[in-house]
Amino acid sequence: MNHNLEPDKIVDTIHLLQKRISERFPQSGLSKVSVELGTIAKESESRCKWIRKPQIMLRIGVGIAITMMVAILFIGIGTSVKFSLIQRIEFTDFLQVLEAGMNTVVLVGAALFFLVTVETRRKRQRAMAAIYQLRALAHVVDMHQLTKDPERVFSKNMVWTASSPRTSMNAFELTRYLDYCTEMLSLVGKIAALYTQNSEDTAVLAAVNDVENLTTGLSRKIWQKIVILRREGNDFDA
Repeated sequence: MNHNLEPDKIVDTIHLLQKRISERFPQSGLSKVSVELGTIAKESESRCKWIRKPQIMLRIGVGIAITMMVAILFIGIGTSVKFSLIQRIEFTDFLQVLEAGMNTVVLVGAALFFLVTVETRRKRQRAMAAIYQLRALAHVVDMHQLTKDPERVFSKNMVWTASSPRTSMNAFELTRYLDYCTEMLSLVGKIAALYTQNSEDTAVLAAVNDVENLTTGLSRKIWQKIVILRREGNDFDA
């Protein structure tokens, strides 16, 4: 049994949701956001494949650089020791040479660590950029439902101002609109979760958890509105 998220299934789900939104609310801003979500999902599918794939050429280049650095280090240490033996320098001078050699070893070790983690940092950078994009998209979805309040449907005697947001939706349409928003937020979280599969990068895991907490919190606010709509005696079919 497959316990992993399948990117192609997520893309198919988004396409179906996109059709449902465009059929119910054609030319709406939410419909355009759903199109953008589908584009991001496709990009995430290819990006996740790139992240999972080992970067062979990069590893070869790093291996060559590490080999050269280690060779130069040992040649330098060997030359210093041989020079010390030939010249028969004092013990204090030998300690100074040894200290300089140890400092060089530390610097080379830091350089080796930098080279070894190049691939991880490249993949992390691409993953984090995509996760930040998903975070921004979640806020965009939230902006589209921000003024969609149930009271604007049920308050017949509401006094409008010139700047008050208007709505032409009835209770059923508003319920469907809000439900679509929660589905989109859930799919944003699922796309973000793709970057944690086969990954042990703690920075990526933390960023994905933040996105999931964000989408869950936003969905909870939207569902409060849906509950109010249903409480008013409007129990609609999905």
